[in-house]
Amino acid sequence: QLQLVESGGGLVQPGGSLRLSCAASGYTLDYYAIAWFRQAPGKEREGVSCINHSGGNTNYADSVKGRFTISKDHAKNTVYLQMNSLKPEDTAVYYCAADMDYSDDPCGYDGMDQWGKGTLVTVSS
Repeated sequence: QLQLVESGGGLVQPGGSLRLSCAASGYTLDYYAIAWFRQAPGKEREGVSCINHSGGNTNYADSVKGRFTISKDHAKNTVYLQMNSLKPEDTAVYYCAADMDYSDDPCGYDGMDQWGKGTLVTVSS
């Protein structure tokens, strides 16, 4: 069974950068689309970014477009979320999730099969 473990969260000042990792075990990510979600205190969970099984299709929420970059390292079976120009409103627990989908359809944020436990990102001075 696929298992996902997030890492890379922490405390960063506004304008700073962090790189989150979503490491998979138990199954290859070659057959999975991966999405990053976040949930801030008192707010609903929102989809942040996704990448399809091959890495050839990506999507970003408007709130992070131009600042965040998602990528997939097939050899390491890991998906990354590079977060630059961080803002206080980016503070949240970030989760990665997997959807077994090896079609050529664009990635999305519905129908996730597996979830990680999350990593906390705090943007504050």
